[in-house]
Amino acid sequence: MKIKKYTQSYIVFCSLYLLLLIGGKEDMAWWLKPLLIPILISIVSVSEPFKTQKTLLFALFCSWIGDVLLMFADQHSLFFISGLVSFLIAHLLYIYLFQKQTIHNENKSHLKFIPLVVVYLLVVLSILWETLHEMKIPVTIYAIVISLMLFWSIKAYFQWGKPSNYWVLIGASLFVISDSVLAVTKFHSLIPMSSFWIMSTYLAAQFCIAFAILKYNRKI
Repeated sequence: MKIKKYTQSYIVFCSLYLLLLIGGKEDMAWWLKPLLIPILISIVSVSEPFKTQKTLLFALFCSWIGDVLLMFADQHSLFFISGLVSFLIAHLLYIYLFQKQTIHNENKSHLKFIPLVVVYLLVVLSILWETLHEMKIPVTIYAIVISLMLFWSIKAYFQWGKPSNYWVLIGASLFVISDSVLAVTKFHSLIPMSSFWIMSTYLAAQFCIAFAILKYNRKI
């Protein structure tokens, strides 16, 4: 019952937040942003205990820290870099979660997607490279990590049971889209309604990943 109420609250608050962005009320949305991921953290925390619960909670907490830090990114580059580090840790934790819960079997179908993931990585870096300047190394490291997160979600898709495998792949893919739009907007050129696209895909990604892991562990 608590999970259902928190899930409904997450959907309502996220919808309100995104409507504010669409309506150009970014100043009002700014105050609402720090409240969103904590609701998702509550969903995980009230679920029945499972082995990787604390790791998932820590990943969401790191994401929340990243959210808060990026709210001040326009004031000093240190906030953006710190936010990047927070999300980097979150992605590493997600990779660990995907790997920890993946069933070791003979299905090697995910290996066919290595070229696709590599192409994504190279395309994104080639688009951003000339405008990254002193951020070349941090952004490259981040891009590699999120590409690995995507690849591990593909592996989970082929080795997890339904429907958690669908949710984890959708979540990771949306995360990649969100980070890609953010990177292009930050370092290359402004994308129309970028705040909406970044946050809508990000909030959906976080929910899908958390839901996938809870579903995998049969806690929802």
